[in-house]
Amino acid sequence: MVSLPIFIILLGILMVASNNTRIPTQNDPRAQTFATLTADTQVTFDSPEPLPGVGTYKVTSRHIEIDAKRPSTGEVQRIRVNIREPQGAGKNLPGMVFMHGAGYGTCDNSFGDIATSMSSAGFVTAVIDKPVWSTNDLTRDYPGSAAVYDQAINVIRDLDQVDAHKVGIYATSESTWISSYLVAMDHDIAFQILLSPMVFSPRHAVAFLAIQNFALAGANDGYQAIVRRILSLDMGMFGLTNIDLHTATPQAYSIPTLVAYGSKDVMTAQVQGFKDILDQAHRAGNWNVSLRSYPVANHVLRLGDEAQTGTPFADDYERDAVSWAVGTSRGLTQTSEPIAGAPLYQSIAVPLGLHARRAMTIYGMLVLGLMVIMMLVAAIVGVIALIAHIRNRITHRGPALGFQYRFGGSLLMLTIITMACMLLFVGGLGEVVLAVVHLSWGSAPQEDAGMMYWSWPVVQIVCIGVVWAWSRVFAGMIEVASMRGLLTWPVKRGTIRHIVSGEEPVVATTRLGRVLFWTTTVAMLLVLLSFSFWGLFLF
Repeated sequence: MVSLPIFIILLGILMVASNNTRIPTQNDPRAQTFATLTADTQVTFDSPEPLPGVGTYKVTSRHIEIDAKRPSTGEVQRIRVNIREPQGAGKNLPGMVFMHGAGYGTCDNSFGDIATSMSSAGFVTAVIDKPVWSTNDLTRDYPGSAAVYDQAINVIRDLDQVDAHKVGIYATSESTWISSYLVAMDHDIAFQILLSPMVFSPRHAVAFLAIQNFALAGANDGYQAIVRRILSLDMGMFGLTNIDLHTATPQAYSIPTLVAYGSKDVMTAQVQGFKDILDQAHRAGNWNVSLRSYPVANHVLRLGDEAQTGTPFADDYERDAVSWAVGTSRGLTQTSEPIAGAPLYQSIAVPLGLHARRAMTIYGMLVLGLMVIMMLVAAIVGVIALIAHIRNRITHRGPALGFQYRFGGSLLMLTIITMACMLLFVGGLGEVVLAVVHLSWGSAPQEDAGMMYWSWPVVQIVCIGVVWAWSRVFAGMIEVASMRGLLTWPVKRGTIRHIVSGEEPVVATTRLGRVLFWTTTVAMLLVLLSFSFWGLFLF
C-alpha cells in the first residue's frame, strides 16, 4: 500500500520529464528521388578545337608562405600554399583554389590528385593549410576562413600567367558553408565546384546526417531520438553560434556551379539540397548549374573507406570535373546534359523544424550537471567510507557505517544496478557513434545491429525495476520513521533531534553512514532523471 503509490509517483515524474523533453519526429517525406537526364556523366562543350584534359601538361609544384590574419581577432596563422603550375600552357591561364572540408588538412596532404589533374589541364592551382587559428570544430570562424581563401585567390590572380577574371574555387563538404561567404565577399570569382555540399544550416545538416546514419547503423529509435534532443539545445548559451548559420542564399549560387554527389554518401541531403541550390541559383538569375552523381561513391567521391590513404576517385569524376572547369573557365556552351549520372536518393527529410529550445537546455544542463557533481561527491564519500570500514575491521572498532534495516545492502545493490544501466547505455551509444563514423568513411553497415538495438529496451526494463526497488527502500524508511514517531502529529519533542544526532537513527547509526546513504541516493536518482531527459522513460 505504501510502495505502490511511491512507485507511481517516481515513475510519473520520470515519464513527465521524458515527455516534456521529447522532440517531434520529422522524417517525412521519405524516399525522395531526383531523376537525372542521362546516366552518362561526361561533360562536353561546343568548341571548335580540342580542349586540354587530364595529362595535357606537365606539372610543377612550389610552396610559398602567407600570414593568414583572422579579421575578428587579429590572430595570425602562418600558412603554406602549394602552388601547382602547368608547364608550357602559355598565358591568361585559369586558376583554382581548393577549400578544405572538416578536419585539419594541410597544403601537402589534401587535394593532391585532383589539384594535379586540374593543373595538368592548364590550371594554376593553390592548396593552402587549413586556417584554424585557435578555433576547434565547434568554433570555426567561417567568415574569417573565407577571407583567407580570398587571400589565396588573390595570390593566384597576381601571377603573370593567370587571367585574374578566370579564378574559381573547389569546395568540399564543410567548406561549402565557407564558400557561401567567399562568393558574397568576392564578386569576381569565376565558377565553383561543390563536392557534397552542406546546403542547410549546421543544426539541420548534422541532424539529418546523424538521424539517417543512426537508422542505417540499425540503432534503436531511442538512440535516434537523442540526436534530436542534442540538436535542439540552445548552443548560443555557450557561445557556439555556428550551429544556426544560414548560408544558402541566392548570392552563394550566383556563379556557374558544378555539384557532385556520390550515391553512397550518407552525410548529405542530396534531393532537398540540390533542389535548394537550383532554387537559389535561379533566384540569382544563374541557370548555369550542373549536377554529376556517381554510383558507389562516398561523401568525398572516393571508392571505399575514406580513412584509407590512396583511395581513388569514383568512376570518371576526375575527368568530368576537369572537363567542366576547362570549358566553363573559357566561357563555352555546354553541350552535354546538365543533370547526369545516378538518380539522387534521400531516405528521410531534413528535420528543418529543429530549433533552439532554451528551457529544455537549462533543464538538461541542470540535471546533467547536478548528476556529475553528486556522482563525484558520492564517489569521494564512498572512498572515505571504504577506508573507514577497512580500518575499523582491522582495529575492531565496530561498524564504520552502521546501516540499519538492510538499508546498506539495498543501497549497494541499487547503486550497482543503476551504474550497470549507465554503462550499458553509454556502451550502446558509443557503439552507434563508431558505426556512424565507419559509415561516414564509406564502410557498409553491420548485418547485426547488436547492442545498438537491444541495449535501449534492456535499460528501460531495468530502470523500471530500479524505480520499484527505490520505492521499496523509501517505503521502508517511512515505516522506520513512523516507528520513531516522526510521522505523528504533533511531532514528539526531540524526535527530529534524536534522529539527526543518531540516537534513534532511521538509516544508519553513524554520521558517515547517513552521509553516504543520502549522497549516493541523490546521485542515483539524478542518474535516473538524466535517463528521463534522454527519453528512456518513453514507452
